[in-house]
Amino acid sequence: MLTERQQKILASVVESFVRNAEPVGSRTISKRGDIQYSAATVRNEMADLEEMGFLEQPHASAGRIPTNQGYRYYVDHLVQPRSLDLADINMIRQYFTKRINELEQAFQQIAVIISQLTNYTSIVLGPEVHQCTLKHLQIVPLSDHKAVAIMVTDTGHVEKRGISVTNPTVLKDLEKLVNLLNDKLSGVALNDVREKMYSEIFRELSKHTEQYEDLMRIVDQILKANERDRIFMGGATNLMNQPEFHDVRKVKLIFDLFEDQDVLRRLFDSEKAGIRVTIGNENELEAVSNCSIITSTFTIQGRYVGSIGILGPTRMDYGKLIGLIDYLSQDFPRLIDRLYDASL
Repeated sequence: MLTERQQKILASVVESFVRNAEPVGSRTISKRGDIQYSAATVRNEMADLEEMGFLEQPHASAGRIPTNQGYRYYVDHLVQPRSLDLADINMIRQYFTKRINELEQAFQQIAVIISQLTNYTSIVLGPEVHQCTLKHLQIVPLSDHKAVAIMVTDTGHVEKRGISVTNPTVLKDLEKLVNLLNDKLSGVALNDVREKMYSEIFRELSKHTEQYEDLMRIVDQILKANERDRIFMGGATNLMNQPEFHDVRKVKLIFDLFEDQDVLRRLFDSEKAGIRVTIGNENELEAVSNCSIITSTFTIQGRYVGSIGILGPTRMDYGKLIGLIDYLSQDFPRLIDRLYDASL
């Protein structure tokens, strides 16, 4: 365990390095108003902190910078999450005074807000399809041979799929099937819809139309929604503005990561309540070995829905960002509750 003096000095080094992106010397720390130690005392303590693995010296004549272990200790024991400025709160709420027709728009909007407030990359994970239940199916004819099938879930997700048929009578029969599905399957989890459709509706439908097999196949295609999380990103290029990411190879690794939804989901998803901070190599991927990720889950109507997260360099203002994520994870659901209610 660090002494109180070592904790103060470590916190000062972290906060100074976060602000200036420059190694921190003992004289810089000793001149701070909240540090009542001489430069020599600070220098000795910084040497001890380096020996314990909390600080490192990038060059022989340079000051010190925090290691991942130093950041970890700072986040776990020293950081003070800060409340949002009133101007930031007003900006967030102004975004949501605009008309938003679907929950997906709200998720994308919050990703944009986070990226603008932080200048980092934000990731928002919306509800997984398997968490949703079927609310409504609708067929909108476009011509004798084409139509659009629209599926709406209880979370407000809207899935649209084009349908083409050679026989125009199929579309009329399809409307009959959709009415039957709405009557029998509304409120059923999407994971169970196809099984229930074949076990309970197949036999009944066969009594009403000779083309029931084709119709069942078409509806089956409509229901094969993407089972991955809904991933929304903001500020994908923001990291390029940080000095840590001027290396082209690092940038390429990050952008390759952004293309892999399975990996993004693993990095940002967590059903455990509360804020989670992973630092550097704790993320277990080379692409983000120089990054920190701050995430928090959020719920709507008391049900786990997804996660809000920030990806940035390890040299980030943890106090500000933890405060931001904490606020959004609690206030964002309240801001979109009305939209959620309208979708049910």
